[in-house]
Amino acid sequence: MLLASLSFACMGGFAKVVSETLPPVEVTFFRNIFGVVLVGLAIWKVPLKQTGGKPWLLLFRGSMGFAALLAYFYIMAHIPLGEAVTYNKTSPIFVAIFAYIFLNEKLHKSALLAIAVGFVGILFIAQPQGGSFDKYDALGIFSGIGAALAYTSIRELRKYYDTRAIVMSFMAVGTIAPLFLMILTPYVEVSEDFDWMFAEFVMPQGIEWGYVTAVGIFATISQLLMTKAYELTKAGIVGTISYSNIVFAVIIGTILGDPIPDIWTTLGIILVITSGLLVALSKATESKL
Repeated sequence: MLLASLSFACMGGFAKVVSETLPPVEVTFFRNIFGVVLVGLAIWKVPLKQTGGKPWLLLFRGSMGFAALLAYFYIMAHIPLGEAVTYNKTSPIFVAIFAYIFLNEKLHKSALLAIAVGFVGILFIAQPQGGSFDKYDALGIFSGIGAALAYTSIRELRKYYDTRAIVMSFMAVGTIAPLFLMILTPYVEVSEDFDWMFAEFVMPQGIEWGYVTAVGIFATISQLLMTKAYELTKAGIVGTISYSNIVFAVIIGTILGDPIPDIWTTLGIILVITSGLLVALSKATESKL
């Protein structure tokens, strides 16, 4: 899981660099196309074993995962990498909320405390001016919410679909949707509020091909290592270690020129990590009951 976290942070570093010259929607396309090829080969070699029957939920999972990833890549180009990753790691907070609303899962006292701590952490990181979040902070929070909706849907989908089909739903939407948005862009007028979704395709030049390739490779490596980690030991332990990617992201971001987080941002990051650990603790306690 440490290697997965490091790989994920490296992916973020390459995505941040290449997002300065290529639009985030295009980076999202390249990030997913590698996964489509690899998962597609896996499905071709070993056919899917599943009952199916939930195509709209499968599409919802793919769409939410894609939207969250697109917002994530967009904010990387505008805010420090460590903050972007921290926003994305707020997803366990929202998973606890959505699982309570949609899956009728219980919210223990530790989970309620985690949600409160997490929201305080978000406020410290965003430091909203005049009581409102700016565009980048709002999209950062959305990346956590979108990822949480995708993760929550997986809990239901795994009853009906092969894991590879669930992963492919995300990769496929994350490949097709960016292509559609880039083709549509010249024919629509896009306000500044939605420039994170629409952009014309820009042909990568020189080293940019290396960067987008690295984004796809490190993303795939991270996914494989994380999956293996969850196979080998308890989810609570793996989930706890996964927060190391925030530390790696802060280090890589600083190397790339990000400012060192101030005291309030650092405190916010610590609170978000604490909230995630409390959610993991709550799940571990629940599984023993």
